[in-house]
Amino acid sequence: MTAKKSVLVEKVEETKAVEEKALIKKIKTPQLLRGFRDILPEDQPYWDAVHQKGAELALAYGYDRIELPLVESAELFARSVGKQTDIVEKEMFLFPDASGTNIVLRPEATASCARAYIEHGMVDRPQPVKMYYQGPMFRYERPQAGRYRQFYQLGFESFGSADPVVDAEMIILGNILYNELGLPVVAHVNSLGTPESRTQYKVELVAHYRKHRNDICEDCKRRIVKNPLRVLDCKEEGCQNIKNNAPQLLDFLDEASKEHFMKVLEYLDEMNVSYVLTPHLVRGLDYYSHTVFEFYLADQEEGKRQSALGGGGRYDGLVELLGGRPTPACGFAPGVDRIMSAMKEKELSGLRYQPTVYLAPLGDAARKKAFPLFESLRQGGVLVTQTFGKSALKGQLEAADKAKVRYTLILGQKEVLDGTIIVRDMESGAQETVDIGKVLGILQKKMSSATLS
Repeated sequence: MTAKKSVLVEKVEETKAVEEKALIKKIKTPQLLRGFRDILPEDQPYWDAVHQKGAELALAYGYDRIELPLVESAELFARSVGKQTDIVEKEMFLFPDASGTNIVLRPEATASCARAYIEHGMVDRPQPVKMYYQGPMFRYERPQAGRYRQFYQLGFESFGSADPVVDAEMIILGNILYNELGLPVVAHVNSLGTPESRTQYKVELVAHYRKHRNDICEDCKRRIVKNPLRVLDCKEEGCQNIKNNAPQLLDFLDEASKEHFMKVLEYLDEMNVSYVLTPHLVRGLDYYSHTVFEFYLADQEEGKRQSALGGGGRYDGLVELLGGRPTPACGFAPGVDRIMSAMKEKELSGLRYQPTVYLAPLGDAARKKAFPLFESLRQGGVLVTQTFGKSALKGQLEAADKAKVRYTLILGQKEVLDGTIIVRDMESGAQETVDIGKVLGILQKKMSSATLS
């Protein structure tokens, strides 16, 4: 090839490389939608800790697992949550399906549980019917710290008992859940009484807010006309002083409602649950009656605005509102995202798989033997891990060290031929060669001795 042709080839290749780079730049990587997030592998130990503890408590307290659809009829939430609530007016992911029916991504799951209770004839089962769920919810609200448009909840729902012990059980469940995850909490509690006992209260509340009409937000001006209790759920700073000086619902409760609430508090006192009476707590949903509650970190800095870690309450009219028989009910939903965030802030440990043994095969022949050996160890109760993608011994020993295992099993070409394996003590560095067929029993004996000592 002549020098002239060589230069020409180099220029062509250079031009081609520039064009390929330009093409790569034009390909835009899809990004997460605003308000959504990936739950990365490093977050999973916290995720698993919350869900395992929730499932453990659910089973202990007699709650059976239910799986609910992510998509429901829009009418379900308009009727149950309330048409004048922020959820229905502003926050639902609502769209028509191919048939023209308005459907939504579920914003909460209590209404779905009530629908399932009615639809599957659970009223004919022994009462109360206690259900537990976990999964994502969707609300189109302004994303901020700890608040996402796809968020996750656990849920405990009890249908068929009006006894105040059920209200207390929900609060006690929450208190146990948070504390056993390492989060000391205080429960904020209030009673909304019955719809009848709230009638006069609403009159007094509207009168109070109308005196301050020029100082409240536009949403509250609309709420005092359409749904007065919703003003107490307003988060606008300008409305807080007006809310703090508003009449208190507890002063308007009928005797039956007062008695119900006092019994709830007596149960909490007996269990030494930390709680405070919060007279303007109403929660954000219209279906609540009698007891309502929310959980907050007990050791949060004073004056720092907090987000609730979860909450719930009694909703005795919901099943009837959706077309079922009158059925008392109560529920509680912890917020998984906020729990995870609080655990990370406190540098708490999540639920991690902590292996005792690392299996390090060297070469293709060893890898072929390693798979059945790994399974026999795992099925024999040995907490074992591996990174078969690594080939060098140095890299595998580094991985074993990072995994903080007590023993590493080294299987090389010689060991494959001899039917042996090397057991290396990662603390002392001492190692011994043993029969590969006996390694499971040897490891079980070593771990048993370590546990006894």
